[in-house]
Amino acid sequence: MKTRDIALIGLAVMGQNLALNMASKGYSVAVYNRTGKRTEEFIKGRAVGKDIKGTYSLTELVGSLSPPRKLMLMVKAGGPVDESIEKLVPLLSRGDLIIDGGNSFYRDTIRRQKRLKEKGILYIGTGVSGGEEGALVGPALMPGGTREAYALIEDIFSSISAKAEDGTPCVSHIGPDGAGHFVKMVHNGIEYGDMQLIGETVWTLREALGYDAARTAGIMDLWNQKGDVLSSYLIEITGKVMAQADRQSDKYLVDVTADITRMKGTGTWTVASALELLVPVPTIASAVFSREMSQDKDIRLSLCKKLEKSPSRYKGDPARLVGAAHDALYIAKISSYAQGFALLAAASDKYGWGLDLGRIASGWRAGCIIRAGFLSRITEEYRAQPKLANLMASPAFSNYISGNLLSLKAFIEAAHEAGVPTPAMGSSLDYILQISSPVMVSAQVAAQQRDYFGAHGYFKLKKDSPEIGLKPDGSYQEYHTRWMEEDRPEEKV
Repeated sequence: MKTRDIALIGLAVMGQNLALNMASKGYSVAVYNRTGKRTEEFIKGRAVGKDIKGTYSLTELVGSLSPPRKLMLMVKAGGPVDESIEKLVPLLSRGDLIIDGGNSFYRDTIRRQKRLKEKGILYIGTGVSGGEEGALVGPALMPGGTREAYALIEDIFSSISAKAEDGTPCVSHIGPDGAGHFVKMVHNGIEYGDMQLIGETVWTLREALGYDAARTAGIMDLWNQKGDVLSSYLIEITGKVMAQADRQSDKYLVDVTADITRMKGTGTWTVASALELLVPVPTIASAVFSREMSQDKDIRLSLCKKLEKSPSRYKGDPARLVGAAHDALYIAKISSYAQGFALLAAASDKYGWGLDLGRIASGWRAGCIIRAGFLSRITEEYRAQPKLANLMASPAFSNYISGNLLSLKAFIEAAHEAGVPTPAMGSSLDYILQISSPVMVSAQVAAQQRDYFGAHGYFKLKKDSPEIGLKPDGSYQEYHTRWMEEDRPEEKV
């Protein structure tokens, strides 16, 4: 009996498309789904003529594979992954490999890999980005696990992955245990930010200039031209969806779409992880909060009748505002990506993953949802300066921001005049303003407030300098003021 190269468990569209992708690259595939009917439909439908074998039990599936066996799970994150692993473990041998291709929480991946290691079974948590189309023709893949485990799947993953313009496969070994799923989580958080920034731009063009969906679609198409700094998959599809007519009315589809955006959790995980790691990601957080606000439809309908916004149209040259919108969107995008990469760097340090930020950016250049032309520039900057403190410290980005920051400020002002909220745009601007402030006065005030009510202590700046005073051993010298005493003496702590 012919044995198979790899197995796919879970035959929703993503699983089916990955199986078809693998078969198209010359690999023999075995598939299994919890409900046999779906397996049968796939084998008799889309898999006809392909080197794909349907199986109807896990025992049959495992028995059809060449050792060391490689099995990829494409099931819902959480309990279903654990259940699948529990059923597979008794059927596997030492050195076999389980791959989780879902959007699992990275800590679950760390836990699962640790447990399976004790049994001699290899485990990889792999981020898969690109949606249904990517799964079929080439996704961006972010595998995390041991190098031994990655070696077993490297050829298959390299074959099925998307290829950047220079031919580089959009896959590489991200790092140990949960690194792959953490990187995919941050990818999704950045995706939230991108989508919110584009949405705020479209909303402003509509309200400030009165542009309809078709005219806005034309602007998106113009910005997506090759060589433009905003050229990206999300800008491309924004142009397409804005131009789509509604088949049941004389309106554009976007104009009759309910203003509710759902989410599956990866954006929330990104923000929660950032809070845990003490890394500010305000643009991503604003995007998550905006999705949450979109679901408060009843409250919004009520308050819109009680809170007067007094909007007014932009009175200047429309072309000037469109130009400002272009530059504002790019600057805000740089700010958002800087936040995401700072989070990756912090997690790498905490968990000892040794993340290569340039290689991660390179792997996002094709296949994934956030693929964009400027990711090539990010790749170059991190390759030239692997220890770059912040993406915006690179002259390639700092020079652009410095030369065009007024565009972001002007765009936000025009949006607010038109009654359009810009939480993500505003957060991107505030991130830039804060991270480039040698002294944050708000932090000075808060430090004194905390010392007053809680005796928490504070540090002091050097004389005539924004730098913090140090002890001889190089640590910060801490002070406390005795606020309740009449002369308020100050003492070193």
